[in-house]
Amino acid sequence: MDRYVVAGNPVEHSQSPFIHAQFAAATGQSMSYDRLLCPMDGFAASIRAFAASGGRGCNITVPFKFEAISLATRRSDRAALAQAANVLRFDADGWLADNTDGIGLVRDIERNAGVALRGQRVLLIGAGGAAAGALGPLLEASPAELVIANRSLDKAQALVERHASLADQHGTTLVARPLADCGTAFDVVINATATSLQGAAIPVAASVLRPGGLALDMMYGPAAAGFLNWATQHGAIARDGLGMLVEQAAEAFFLWRGVRPITAPVLAALRSRLATQ
Repeated sequence: MDRYVVAGNPVEHSQSPFIHAQFAAATGQSMSYDRLLCPMDGFAASIRAFAASGGRGCNITVPFKFEAISLATRRSDRAALAQAANVLRFDADGWLADNTDGIGLVRDIERNAGVALRGQRVLLIGAGGAAAGALGPLLEASPAELVIANRSLDKAQALVERHASLADQHGTTLVARPLADCGTAFDVVINATATSLQGAAIPVAASVLRPGGLALDMMYGPAAAGFLNWATQHGAIARDGLGMLVEQAAEAFFLWRGVRPITAPVLAALRSRLATQ
């Protein structure tokens, strides 16, 4: 049986084993998928040991996505652009790094939430690994404007410069702005910061929300509750990161197994599962 894991620290909260078990059962794939807790100073050693023991690939979660890409000899275009990876595939001719976070986010917004991004005004809050992974696919969806707001403006500006050519190709105005002055009334607001995990205050003013617009937090469960409540209270349609989680997992599953699973029943099962926990 082929073996896969999700690697991170912490990792016990991850729903990825449940998701991939559902995918495997639905597609008839013989595989196992577990959690791998990596020491903060021992990520690379942990991954190499798992691969040496017969592992076929892994997902990577916080805080190792930037480190993970350095382990691969080959990188997908989207991983290279993000300079971060959330998927590794252990091929005999060299490891492949990919980043499925962004395409997972876009598919959840457009397919599951039913919000077309083309021509919309989008605010991406944060400039860390989550934002870096999301930015390329968001631009490929051709929004009219995409603002990256971050506490450290230089980090947001670095993302803008790295993605400027892609933004031009898709006719998107891409700019970096400080959290305190990032604009108002966006059609789509995406929280890619760690504030939800930290239980910190919402990092932007409520004026960024457009009544009836979509406000999505990449986190899910209790961590996302504060952001979702804030968005709802100010008239936006609130959405957590479960759909993104399932969609990015489906893309990773396809990369590993060559089979694209149907995501809707798995997302429904996951929401039901979490509702009873």
